[in-house]
Amino acid sequence: MQTVCRVVVAEDPYRYFDWRISYGDIYPLGVRQQGILINGQFPGPDIISVTNDNLIINVHNDLPEPFLLTWNGLQQRKNSFEDGVYGTTCPIPPGKNFTYIMQVKDQIGSFFYFPSLKFHKAAGGFGGIRILSRPRIPVPFPEPAGDFTLLIGDWYKTNHKALQSILDRGKMLKFPDGIQINGLGRDGAKFTVESGKTYRLRISNVGLQNSLNFRIQGHKMKLVEVEGTHTIQTTLSSLDVHVGQSYSVLVTADQPAQDYYIAVSSRFTTQILNSTAILHYSNSRKPVSGPPPPGPTTDISWSLNQARSIRTNLTASGPRPNPQGSYHYGQINVTRTIRLANSAGLVDRKQRYAVNGVSFIPADTPLKLADYYNITGVFEVGSIADQPTGRHIHLNTAVMGADYRAFVEIVFENRENIMQSWHLDGYSFFVVGMDEGRWSPASKKQYNLIDAVSRCTTQVYPRSWTAIYIPLDNVGMWNLRTQFWARQYLGQQFYLRVYTPVQSYRDEYPIPKNALHCGRAKGRAIRT
Repeated sequence: MQTVCRVVVAEDPYRYFDWRISYGDIYPLGVRQQGILINGQFPGPDIISVTNDNLIINVHNDLPEPFLLTWNGLQQRKNSFEDGVYGTTCPIPPGKNFTYIMQVKDQIGSFFYFPSLKFHKAAGGFGGIRILSRPRIPVPFPEPAGDFTLLIGDWYKTNHKALQSILDRGKMLKFPDGIQINGLGRDGAKFTVESGKTYRLRISNVGLQNSLNFRIQGHKMKLVEVEGTHTIQTTLSSLDVHVGQSYSVLVTADQPAQDYYIAVSSRFTTQILNSTAILHYSNSRKPVSGPPPPGPTTDISWSLNQARSIRTNLTASGPRPNPQGSYHYGQINVTRTIRLANSAGLVDRKQRYAVNGVSFIPADTPLKLADYYNITGVFEVGSIADQPTGRHIHLNTAVMGADYRAFVEIVFENRENIMQSWHLDGYSFFVVGMDEGRWSPASKKQYNLIDAVSRCTTQVYPRSWTAIYIPLDNVGMWNLRTQFWARQYLGQQFYLRVYTPVQSYRDEYPIPKNALHCGRAKGRAIRT
C-alpha cells in the first residue's frame, strides 16, 4: 500500500480595516482646532496584527483635498507601491477611496502611521501599529497584563493649512505651542493599571520636530523593544524619544495605590515644553500630588550615552524562532559608503533645506510609477551625490541609485546646531556608531559591530554624526527623509532606488491591480 503525503500550506491571515478620513473638531491644547479624524477618532485607531498578517486597509478620503497615509516602520517587502508617500503612491482624490494591501512580513514591534501629504501631519490622522509575535515564537519577557499605545508629540494651535502657507511663502515656523499625549493636553490622557501587575507601554514620537523625554513619577521603566528589535533589558528612570521613533517599555505598578504623573517634556530647546498624563491605579483613592518629575533639558552627553546603551538582545527571537544575533552584520564587507549632510539656506529668497546640497522638489508623477512605466524626464538617477558637495543649495527631484543586495554604510553628518532625526522607508538598519564632532574613516574604530540595535529611525545630535549599516535586500523606490517635518516639506529628503536588472516576482511584486494612476502615468493600462 502506497502512502500519500499531502502538504497543506495555509495562507497567512487577513485583517480588514475600513477607514473614513474627515475633518472634525479636536482640542489637544484646550482650544478648538480643525483636525484629521479616522472614523471620527483622533488619534486614529490602532492597527493590531501578528507577524506575516496581510493588512487590507480601505481608506475613504472625505477631505476636500488629496490624501495619503504612510506606515512608519512597515518594510513593505518587495512592495514599495504601497508605501504611501508621493514618490511611490498617487494621492487618494477627494471623495474617492484606495485600498492598501500590505503584509507585515517577518516583522514584530511597535510603529505608527501618519499622513504624508502637504502638512497634514500637523492636523492628526496618526495612530499606533502593533505587530505581535506569532503564538509559538518566544518573547523574552512574560506576557504583560495590558498593552498601551502612547502617541506623544509637539503641537501647534495654528491650523495646519496656515502652517503650510507659512512654509510655502519661504518662511520658518515658530516654536510649537505645546505637547499632546494621545491627542490630549495636560492631565487629559489616563492609563489604568492594577497594583502588582506589569504593563507594556508603546511610546511613539509622532511630533513635528522636537525630541521628547518620557518618564513616570515614582516608577522605573524597563526597555524591551525598539522598532521591531528586542533589546537588552535596561532599567531607566527616563527615556529620550526622538521624532519618528518608537519604543516599548515595561512598567510594574509596584507603588502605593494612587495616581501618578506621566511626564513628557522637550529636549535640547531653550524654551521647555511640558505635558502630563495620569497613571491611575484601579484601587487609587488619592489623586496625583507634588510636581511632575523633572527631566533632562539640554544635556547632550546624557542622551548620547543612553542611545549608545540601547543594544540588541542577541539571545531573543525576532519574527522567527532564531536568535536576533544570528545575522552577523559586523562580518560583512561594506560595498559603499554614503555620507549625507543636512543644511539650510535660501533659494530665490525662500527658505529651503537640503541633503548634500540638493533640496528635493516633487515631480509631476510618483517616481515609482515613472520607473515602472519607463516614463522619461521625471527623475534622473544620480541627481544627488554620495558625499557632501559644499555647493550652494539647488532644487532637484533627487534620486540616488543603489544595487540590490549591496551592503552599504550611511553616515549622517549634522553640522548644524539642531537636533536631527532620519528615517528610511522599506528597511531596518543597524545603528553602528554616533558621536559628537566630525566623522572620519578613523571613526569606524568605535563602531559597535556585535549587538547594535536595528531600527528604522535614528537621531543625529547637534554638530555630530551617526553611522548605520544597511543590507539592501528590498527592491523598490524608498524615501529617505528627515523627520523634522518642516524641513522634510521644504526639501530635506530624497529617494533611494534599490534596483536589480532582473525582473522577477521573487524580487519585487508587480504593480497592484488597484493602483491609482496620476500625472504622466494617468491612462496607463491597469494590470488585470
